[in-house]
Amino acid sequence: MQKEIEIALVPEAIDDEKRILNEGSKKLRIPVQRIQGFHIRKRSIDARGKQVLFRLRIVYFIDEPVSLPDFHSKLKDVSQAKPVIIIGAGPAGLFAAYRCLERGLKPIVIERGKKVQDRRRDLAKINREGIVNPESNYCYGEGGAGTYSDGKLYTRSNKRGDVQQVLGIFVEHGATPDIMVDARPHIGTNKLPHIIESIRERIIEFGGEVLFDCKVVDILEQFGQVEGVLTDAGERILAKHVVVATGHSARDIYELFRKKGWLLEAKPFALGVRIEHPQEIIDQAQYHCSIRPENLPPAYYSLVEQVDGRGVFSFCMCPGGIIAPCATDHEEIVVNGWSPSKRNNPHANSGTVIQINLEDVKNADADPFALLDFQREIEQRAFQLGGGNLVAPAQRMVDFVQQKVSLDLPINSYKPGTRSVDLREVLPGFVHQALRGALPIFGKKMKGYYTNEAILVGVESRTSSPVRIPRDKDSFQHPQVAGLYPCAEGAGYAGGIVSAAIDGMNCIDAIQD
Repeated sequence: MQKEIEIALVPEAIDDEKRILNEGSKKLRIPVQRIQGFHIRKRSIDARGKQVLFRLRIVYFIDEPVSLPDFHSKLKDVSQAKPVIIIGAGPAGLFAAYRCLERGLKPIVIERGKKVQDRRRDLAKINREGIVNPESNYCYGEGGAGTYSDGKLYTRSNKRGDVQQVLGIFVEHGATPDIMVDARPHIGTNKLPHIIESIRERIIEFGGEVLFDCKVVDILEQFGQVEGVLTDAGERILAKHVVVATGHSARDIYELFRKKGWLLEAKPFALGVRIEHPQEIIDQAQYHCSIRPENLPPAYYSLVEQVDGRGVFSFCMCPGGIIAPCATDHEEIVVNGWSPSKRNNPHANSGTVIQINLEDVKNADADPFALLDFQREIEQRAFQLGGGNLVAPAQRMVDFVQQKVSLDLPINSYKPGTRSVDLREVLPGFVHQALRGALPIFGKKMKGYYTNEAILVGVESRTSSPVRIPRDKDSFQHPQVAGLYPCAEGAGYAGGIVSAAIDGMNCIDAIQD
């Protein structure tokens, strides 16, 4: 017999198996000797009271042996199977390829950037010299933007597909099993490259292909049916099914669709800044302590507020993290955040953004590129005000609200450097106004948040794509081109590693043999 219940433990008892058995015995009202073992299904931190607790959902095995879930994939040799072209080797592309192996289809993954390890040289150049390689950066290359931007696996995409299967594949390829149970699972930028490599090697082992430094410049189509792709080397790769999993920053794909006269739509996206605090401020506020106990991880937060009818919310929060330069072209500033697996850096950062709607930008209801152009203009303005070399415009938090240029800036994690400016010169007026209204309110919700020790770094602008590529809700195909599958973040149907992975698998499941 199996019984699932919730128990609460103080942090120092979280790894005490005897304590967990005894708590189960008490709550189930059975002798502890009858419990043959247990399996933790979900684990979360409850910091609402004075005493911080771990809450665990646990399956207890009573009078029967322990049986744990098995997520090992059943893959097929696809070396001679029907090909499916997948453009992009981010989470959507890699998991689409993995699903091909399960379904008996041959994935041909085409990635414009480099292998995951080779990307490191280009990232180092971005951080040291402020020089962006437009084909290899924090967004382009094996693993996509997620590889070098944290590996947060928290998602609300349960209705779209099997989240546990995605997490299981990560574990199968080297991720810690903790991600299967943590309420906010996280791998860490330092561990993701090896996991991504392992997934790639498995794809190749079972007969798939993965091509790097290979850019798709055209999607071949005849009489409304996709025929394959053309690469920048002039090679024609043929297949009757093409998955477009290019991510939210591959603007050239949107240009290709416009050139071919294929449908596109403007889509709302979010815009704002990265806000960074000393991690100890967040720990003290969330855990109600002066020094964080060693049994607790660095604290995170999630904040949202309505200001003049606009939602202002934190996004992609990185405890113990780093602010990263994530531009994909010259003369633009884009910031994001990431954390290593231990989250042991001295700062905590989060995107803090508001949604940009179609009515906020002139002609967006008629021009699919209106919001993208708006996004690009702000990123270029941020670069100009930073003064070049990816130096980012920045301001202390209280100074920002009081509309004063900061006399100096706090030590922060953004390696290319920051420059003190009035962020009113960077952000649209309605964005600036909404942020100014929200930050003091956030300070009332979370003690210590509203402080001049915090820095605002601009701009956080790639939270999602400002363009959607339409698709049929049942067949997942573009309404004008049979066999063409717009996929995940770049097409406007996902947001984050797990939801992108699920969408990639769903696109493959939509293929009719």
